[in-house]
Amino acid sequence: MPEEQQKSQKPPQQKGIKEYAASFFWPITATLDFLQRYFKGIILLLLILVLLVSMQTTSLAPPNLMSIELSGTILSAKKVLKQIQEAKAKNIKGVLFIVDSPGGAVAPSLEISLAIKRLNQKKPVLTYAAGTLASGAYYASIWSRKIIANPGSAVGSIGVIFEAPNLKRLLDKVGVEPQVVKAGKYKEVGTPFRPWKDYEKKELAKVVYDTYDMFVHDVAKARGLDIKDKDKFADAHIFTARQAKKVGLIDEIGTIYEAKKELIRLAKVKKPIWKKRDPFEKFIEEFSDQTASKLASMLLGLKLF
Repeated sequence: MPEEQQKSQKPPQQKGIKEYAASFFWPITATLDFLQRYFKGIILLLLILVLLVSMQTTSLAPPNLMSIELSGTILSAKKVLKQIQEAKAKNIKGVLFIVDSPGGAVAPSLEISLAIKRLNQKKPVLTYAAGTLASGAYYASIWSRKIIANPGSAVGSIGVIFEAPNLKRLLDKVGVEPQVVKAGKYKEVGTPFRPWKDYEKKELAKVVYDTYDMFVHDVAKARGLDIKDKDKFADAHIFTARQAKKVGLIDEIGTIYEAKKELIRLAKVKKPIWKKRDPFEKFIEEFSDQTASKLASMLLGLKLF
């Protein structure tokens, strides 16, 4: 009898545990059950909401102003050129080119510079130096309608450099000896595996000085400066905003507020509506720029820094 009584007492205990578990997990199971039953209805409702939002957005006035950002080391012109292409839309009446960059590779800097020049011929492009407007970044900005610099910004550094590490000592310690098969006297110019020979340095200097000459002449032409004064505004001098204005590298000193206000005036827009960028896309781009900037000094050869 005792065993039978114990057996008869177990089911109520098990039942109590099940009821407790069911009550404990009820919010989760109820939610899942609701989603399972009304999943199609929820999807339909979301589609309707998206449609309504898109209809509301399209009914609003289109943007008439746009900002293009150039930040970090210039390794590629692709991202900025894409934004410049978007800025060619008829509804966009003016472009704010916001720059915070120490410069970078020659080719993409020049590519951006000429693209800004073409865009500025169709609609006003105003460059705002948000922090650093130096070297290749300055080159990219010279053909804009106006350049306004933040009071605390650094401007200039109009110069060209080619550098590479000498890894010979490190390789000797590790026990690695490079092997080279080449055709052409200058084919090994810039190698990081040994000290450069005098004729190799001269070959590199020839490229550096010619690029510098192109840089200085373009700045003088774009900014209306006398090429004879190149030692004053170029020669890799780094200027404060006030100094840069004195030598003619910028037009005005101000904050982003003054820069936007001036662009609105140049674009002759009565009701400014700025084009908004996707926040997630902007975050990814900024993260990529920061990562690339850290590696740039090691990877770049000829550069505008």
